Amino acid sequence: MRERKHFELRDAAGFKQSLLQWASQFEEVIFLDSNDLKDSYTSYDAIVAVDAQSFLKAKEGEAFEALSRYKKEVQDWLFGYLGYDLKNELERLDSKNADGLHFEDLYFFQPRRIITIKENKAEFLYLDAYKERISDDFQEILRHGTKKLDRPNSCKKPKIRLKIHKEEYLDKVSEILKRIHLGDIYEVNICQEFFVEGCEIDPLATFKNLNTISASPFAAFLKWDHNYALCASPERYLKREGETVISQPIKGTAARSQDLGEDRELRDALQKDTKEQAENVMIVDLVRNDLSKKSKRGSVRVEELFGVYSFKQVHQMISTVKAEFHKSVDSLDVIKDSFPMGSMTGAPKIAAMQLIEETEVSKRGLYSGAIGYFTPTDDFDFNVVIRSILYNADRNYVSYTVGGAITANSVPLKEYEECLLKAKAMRSVLESHGD
Repeated sequence: MRERKHFELRDAAGFKQSLLQWASQFEEVIFLDSNDLKDSYTSYDAIVAVDAQSFLKAKEGEAFEALSRYKKEVQDWLFGYLGYDLKNELERLDSKNADGLHFEDLYFFQPRRIITIKENKAEFLYLDAYKERISDDFQEILRHGTKKLDRPNSCKKPKIRLKIHKEEYLDKVSEILKRIHLGDIYEVNICQEFFVEGCEIDPLATFKNLNTISASPFAAFLKWDHNYALCASPERYLKREGETVISQPIKGTAARSQDLGEDRELRDALQKDTKEQAENVMIVDLVRNDLSKKSKRGSVRVEELFGVYSFKQVHQMISTVKAEFHKSVDSLDVIKDSFPMGSMTGAPKIAAMQLIEETEVSKRGLYSGAIGYFTPTDDFDFNVVIRSILYNADRNYVSYTVGGAITANSVPLKEYEECLLKAKAMRSVLESHGD
């Protein structure tokens, strides 16, 4: 059982920053931040889970079954992630590409302490054995707002390298276009990894910088063992609340401009771009198909198609798909029917994942997986792990990956330029690290 206690906040934004800094002292941390970019489906302005009472780590092959058992045993809040390569457990696929990060394929933990922020209230949900800590922790969080961050500068000028270079990327996209024109596939999301070796970074400071210059509605800070995910994701994968499940795939990206008129033109151009619309609608159809496998008959509908939303770095085209499920349908089954998310694979989905493995040279791992939580009532909310810096502090390996959808109308050079646009925030944060 959990003890609940509420506190009124005079400065919710300041408390949120102090909360993150306080949370970072624990060995297990998941901090999720909407950055005030809320929609009608946003449950919390921010939520943090720390201090594992128990945890589960698993490799693909047995991960979903292990998670199912763990959920039934604990029957409590669980926070964690699903790595992209769990696809191999769901389909006859494999992952043989190089892995510099060596993260687990699946990780979840039962937190002793959960704190949520909504509007001007903080709610503490502590396991009963720790309920006496609530008031002391609240005061300690307030004091953390006056503390300064340490910023080790052992990696002031990181040498950011590419796993594949520009010409190789262009050749790979050209080959994919041949496959598309032959009718083998309609759309495939191809990604490339940027990485730094022998680099020590301050994860908390790096996340704060990334979350400042690229504020997004599904930002996440993860810490477990020596592994970190610093995520500025604009995309929700799936959310369940009662019988309702929504997915909000992103397909379609345009640059921002500091000139208001030009920025408006870029946004309008994205809204009307037939190529971007074609990418988006193919993924929407894929999501509709995934959700229809166990949803109530006739309940799947597109609530919004081709909505364009503006973030600090880019404009994005986002659609919302909604479905209704009977309460008897287990949430893990809903996830398994749609994982990995269509926006990061392509259509047809299995063929796209096979081509991804042939074309890419890095194991995706946590990238294009999902970070989020399950509630005790089997509701859940997960993002898509994109626009993220992943860091293995034991190996001093830093990585960020970007990609884009290749369709019949793709131009290889433009696809490459879109990748660089998506990578801009992560590169900027790493290159300024320690300054």
